[in-house]
Amino acid sequence: MKKANLLWIDLEMTGLDPVKDRIIEVGVIATDWRLNEVARYTAAIKVNPRLAKRRMTGDFWEKNMAVREALFEASQTSGRVVRTVENELIDFLKKNFDMKQPIYLAGNSVWNDRQFIERQWSRLNNLLHYRMLDVTAWKLVFENHFRTKINKPEIHRALDDIEGSIAELKLYMNRIKL
Repeated sequence: MKKANLLWIDLEMTGLDPVKDRIIEVGVIATDWRLNEVARYTAAIKVNPRLAKRRMTGDFWEKNMAVREALFEASQTSGRVVRTVENELIDFLKKNFDMKQPIYLAGNSVWNDRQFIERQWSRLNNLLHYRMLDVTAWKLVFENHFRTKINKPEIHRALDDIEGSIAELKLYMNRIKL
């Protein structure tokens, strides 16, 4: 079986504060270094409805009301306990990665997702390498050095955003012929 090298992750959270906010949706896509998909996983996570309603406010959520409602609905109707999702993610890693090799997180602004992982999924975090592949760094180089701007769709649903990040990195790599 083909083993993955990169764990592309996107978390949707009730907000951006890893102390006060909670993960409400996770999506992951495992790829090799050529960005070929090996496997994928997604889950809604049960979040206390009072916390979600209190934290999912402000300009961002007002502009994305349909997304907020969809995430809240998924959390309440099909959401699983955060520990269950962590266990499923660990099983996903064991099935799709060589656990003797480094597992690198990848994504856009993945450092922010990593803060939530460290706080809410410490056992998963312990399986991940400290180095990460952040597409945002590529974006900065291309926009500021090469004067090339590539816009990825901002759907704010986990799997859609990961697919956009992978496509974005493929475009950057194609521009420099990697």
